[in-house]
Amino acid sequence: MFWQTTRFQIDLAQPRIMGIVNLTPDSFSDGGHALAPADALRRCESLLRDGAHILDLGAESTRPGAAALPLDDELARLLPVLKAAVTLGVPISVDTYKPAVMQAALDLGADIVNDIWALRQPGAEAVVAGHPACGVCLMHMHREPQTMQAEPMAGDVVPQVLAFLTRRVQALQLRGVARERITVDPGIGFGKTVAQNFHLLAQQQALLATGCAVLAGWSRKSSLGAVTGLDVAERLLPSVVAAVLAVERGARIVRVHDVRETALALQVLQALQASSPAL
Repeated sequence: MFWQTTRFQIDLAQPRIMGIVNLTPDSFSDGGHALAPADALRRCESLLRDGAHILDLGAESTRPGAAALPLDDELARLLPVLKAAVTLGVPISVDTYKPAVMQAALDLGADIVNDIWALRQPGAEAVVAGHPACGVCLMHMHREPQTMQAEPMAGDVVPQVLAFLTRRVQALQLRGVARERITVDPGIGFGKTVAQNFHLLAQQQALLATGCAVLAGWSRKSSLGAVTGLDVAERLLPSVVAAVLAVERGARIVRVHDVRETALALQVLQALQASSPAL
């Protein structure tokens, strides 16, 4: 299996690590640490040294309750960093739901659009469909960032998430976007209860029915804090464990803050799988 993106055909025979580069002052975990373009570029280079295969740049916080960011502010945060990041020789993902930001990023050479709204904002599908090869990640989100945790999903979460992602994949395919360009993300923490998030992890292989690679984002999420009692800054170990469990259950990409530790843990899993091919 591979993920076709603007400049790279990413081989998913081995799990790939997407390193998070937040360009925000208010992200739930590390907002404000990479605001200046020079600092953000150093963060990118550090993640690559640690073992990241993909870099994911995000200029707007989507934590629960976060206010929407004006378009011009998002572009001002993102574009100077993106111009430098696309020269690093690795796939660059842009975490945005705004079609205008998607278009500007793709025009600068970005490889992947990572959208928490799964291209449901007016015009977003057209931007991706109009590009000859960019990759896209479609995420499931219940409601919207401002309200998603005030009234989480009800009922069995797995079939609902699977049905949603299947519909979104089909909608893109009808616009001519090849399945190889699409990955799906169950949206851990986006409008789900703690129990639902862990149920999604336990049953994650069900999402392979979409026919697309699965991307999992558990890094430092509040559900890990709920079961361990750890503050966000202390969640490295549970984040790494969750990433390994996600890969063991079929995820081909994990989106993480702590790249080096995740890479080391995945080396252990891969050694185990190599010695026991049935795993």
